[in-house]
Amino acid sequence: MTTQTTNAASGRPVHIDLDWDALEIAVERNAPDSDSYLDLTTGRVLTITEGDPEAAVQRESVTVNIRNFLRVEPASSREQYRWMERFVSSVTDEPLRERLVISIDGKGAFRRFKDVLLGFPVERERWFSYRAELLHWHIHNWLEQHEIFANNPPPWGAAAPPVELPVVAKPAPAGSETPGEVLRRHARELIDALPAIDLPTANAFLEFLKQRATDAAVDDDK
Repeated sequence: MTTQTTNAASGRPVHIDLDWDALEIAVERNAPDSDSYLDLTTGRVLTITEGDPEAAVQRESVTVNIRNFLRVEPASSREQYRWMERFVSSVTDEPLRERLVISIDGKGAFRRFKDVLLGFPVERERWFSYRAELLHWHIHNWLEQHEIFANNPPPWGAAAPPVELPVVAKPAPAGSETPGEVLRRHARELIDALPAIDLPTANAFLEFLKQRATDAAVDDDK
């Protein structure tokens, strides 16, 4: 198939063969140390990661040929967090829903959320299907906004607005304690009730949990 393209700066539509898989990965990836660019002449996606030996050369290539590249706009962390919130609100299994609500409270939310779903394959598959629909709709809107038209159809088929999930349990009203806040208050009460001789052990264990949460948050950003 012949690739047809126009200069992006001219404001005219661009018709290219897209690397859909690479574009999907770029939209999903939201790391502070990497940027992805769509090559408007080839349809390929170039991802530049800080620390990569080729990063400087790649950035220079984009800068020199800036008219031929468009930065891929990934779904923001805040947007993807809202996806998790909407999904959690649709979970009918109350004990699982409570665990998920707690898992997305604070840093490392994405990793904890995935870890909880590992033990629930049906809900895990439902999450991945829902998330894929949202990602594909994001890609569709981004391409449409920039007047980029693919000569080849996406492997997942035509994108459609995601179906709204049924809300089984609404978020706690403003001013009330979230499940995470309830657990923190309970933990403080337990610590207050401990004999002083046991506090060093409790503090050491809490430091271990804090470090594990920090490590998980770093992994989430990769």
